Amino acid sequence: MDQGRRPAARLRLTLGCRVTRLPIRGGNWNNAASSGVFALNCNEPRSNVNSNIGFRPALEERQKRPSHETADSAPSKGRDILAHRRNTEHTAQVSRSADRLRGPPMAKTYNNLFARIYDFENLHHAYLKARQGKRQHREVLRFEMDLEGNLIQMQNELIWGMYRTGTYRLFNVYEPKQRVVAALPFRDRVVQHAIVAVIEPIWEARFIHDSYACRPGKGTHAGADRAQDFLRRVQRQHGRVYALKADIGKFFASIDHGILKQLIRRRIACARTLELLDEIIDSTADEGALAPVGLPIGNLTSQLFANVYLHHLDDYAKHALRERCYCRYMDDFIIVHHDKQYLHRVRADIEDWLWRELRLRTNRKTQVFPVAVRNGRALDFLGYRIYPTHRRLRVDSIKRIKTKLRRLQRDYAAGRIGLEQITPSVQSWVAHASKAQTWGLRRRLLGSFSFARHAA
Repeated sequence: MDQGRRPAARLRLTLGCRVTRLPIRGGNWNNAASSGVFALNCNEPRSNVNSNIGFRPALEERQKRPSHETADSAPSKGRDILAHRRNTEHTAQVSRSADRLRGPPMAKTYNNLFARIYDFENLHHAYLKARQGKRQHREVLRFEMDLEGNLIQMQNELIWGMYRTGTYRLFNVYEPKQRVVAALPFRDRVVQHAIVAVIEPIWEARFIHDSYACRPGKGTHAGADRAQDFLRRVQRQHGRVYALKADIGKFFASIDHGILKQLIRRRIACARTLELLDEIIDSTADEGALAPVGLPIGNLTSQLFANVYLHHLDDYAKHALRERCYCRYMDDFIIVHHDKQYLHRVRADIEDWLWRELRLRTNRKTQVFPVAVRNGRALDFLGYRIYPTHRRLRVDSIKRIKTKLRRLQRDYAAGRIGLEQITPSVQSWVAHASKAQTWGLRRRLLGSFSFARHAA
């Protein structure tokens, strides 16, 4: 018998039935042998699951004991299933080693991702990520009150294909500009963290170096440093520098669902994972729309999908146009060159390509201009006014921090907040401002605000 098939055969003999459905976690009240989060029960209906059985003890014991002790102390069902898992993992490990010896695989798509998404440890880690900075929120506390039941229910909904995205809550955000943000219930944010943890590395390894939004080790400061490096390089080599500064109009609201799904399918071949991603993408689509568009600002997956969508543009700019001085932060991108007319031609080319391939258009702020202190202006990018020699803060950034400090000053004087709420905001702005020539500005601004309580 094929070695790779023995665990599955032994599993069917042990359970006394043919396994035709994926197992669920949990147990029922009259079957203690199959109870607990880490026991897998085949073909038991969800109504039989008793959410009072052993989540925290099981989780704590699994963390304390080695894996071989957990397997040896489990009932016969658990032993066989855990043995099946170990054999499967060993087979996969051997296969990966063989692939490394043979060289890079020919396939460019990834399969068998869905089980990693609904894996209990992945869901629990996603819950820990989703609650960061929000542990005192009411919906997070309510979720934690029955953490076992909520995670098991979430896992079972994913396994059986019953998961549906919850109802969005819409609200306005006015800084740095006014926009509508859509927030999902906490349980849906946990699911999205679990999805991103599995699929993000697939694209992270393929994104270009000069894409700086929503990526580990990147961000606005790194993007601004790179843009200034481009300006300095062209200035040093040619004595003059021009910039194409482009902004895609209503980007998130214009993302075409059909095109996005095609781009995702270039890398993912797992049918269950694609079904789940399609459900999230279409969760805000108008019923009956022939060509639905738009992703909600606020979803964790929307950030990844936006990068996947515009990675197609990155490839075109870097590989087809061979633009070395190209840099993008979400829907803002720049190209630096010494020839103004050349940049005008590139702008027309990119705008035609964007509409033809991605159904996107640049807005009226897109333009080509010289970057210089004299007979030019600064490159306004990522919150800074950047020159080859130095950079300044944007004027609206200074206005916003003044307005915010006045509000914090009033709230502190009235006793509504403490210094522990003020300090992070001030330190965050100082860290941003310190990346520009702002020592004098910081000294004057922070010295002009004092925080004192009114006498009782």
